[in-house]
Amino acid sequence: MEQFHVSEDTVLTWLNGGVTHMDGGAMFGVVPKPLWSKKYPANENNQIELRSDPILIQLPGRNILLESGMGKDRLSEKAKRNFGVTEESRVPEDLARLGLSVEDIDTVIMTHLHFDHACGLVEETNSGPVPAFPNADIIVSRTEWNEMKHPTIRSRNTYFEENWKPAAHQVKPFDEEIEVAPGIRMIHTGGHSAGHAIIHISRGERDIWHFADILPTHAHQNVLWVLAYDDYPMDSIAKKQQYAVPAVQRSDWVLFYHDYKYRMIRWTSDGRAVEEALFREGETPGKP
Repeated sequence: MEQFHVSEDTVLTWLNGGVTHMDGGAMFGVVPKPLWSKKYPANENNQIELRSDPILIQLPGRNILLESGMGKDRLSEKAKRNFGVTEESRVPEDLARLGLSVEDIDTVIMTHLHFDHACGLVEETNSGPVPAFPNADIIVSRTEWNEMKHPTIRSRNTYFEENWKPAAHQVKPFDEEIEVAPGIRMIHTGGHSAGHAIIHISRGERDIWHFADILPTHAHQNVLWVLAYDDYPMDSIAKKQQYAVPAVQRSDWVLFYHDYKYRMIRWTSDGRAVEEALFREGETPGKP
């Protein structure tokens, strides 16, 4: 498990939340494949590897989980094929390696509630589905929570009833912005979904951003490279201009939930090169 020490009292740890393989064209929208494939490799089916790895944020007396992973046994075999799921979540096992259990998670931060982020909120048992993190508050924007419960004709294919009903009593929605813990803010942006949010971690002397699915991989740094999956692509572009461009110019850290290669990146101020990076285990700087 990769770890990053934000400050003396704050540690990030990436857990194994499973992996999907989604269509590369959909993930890069109108960007031609000859351009995006130079930055992010595709398989023979034009699918790209997308991790779904939650980040454990440990503060004094707090265990906060950023995103929830794919969960285990949450999808049908047909859905696994369609979404290219080749690995399911091992979050409980990874927590155990850290001397923790799912009961020790006190807060789950959800940038949005699409299936690849929210399936891990629920655990399947012989008695039926139950909350995967029974003692946690689940923090999500009010707009996102409302659409999860009342999806549109477009979004009902990713907002699954079985991902919210068992854990509904744990949800604590916010409006435009909330400080989840000292130095950890959630900011409602919209874009990828109407209720999409980003995370800003400012503890010690570091500033770290999680732009979630408006900048899901290192290859999406260009403000115009947005997903065909985005419900409001112009909002994604505007929020990348507002938040991501200044973060890159300041050489702030950017962390990822989906990237196959990088856990975190700090670009040079012009955004043209990687200044510093934390790689996923097994990945090396020599690969695309």
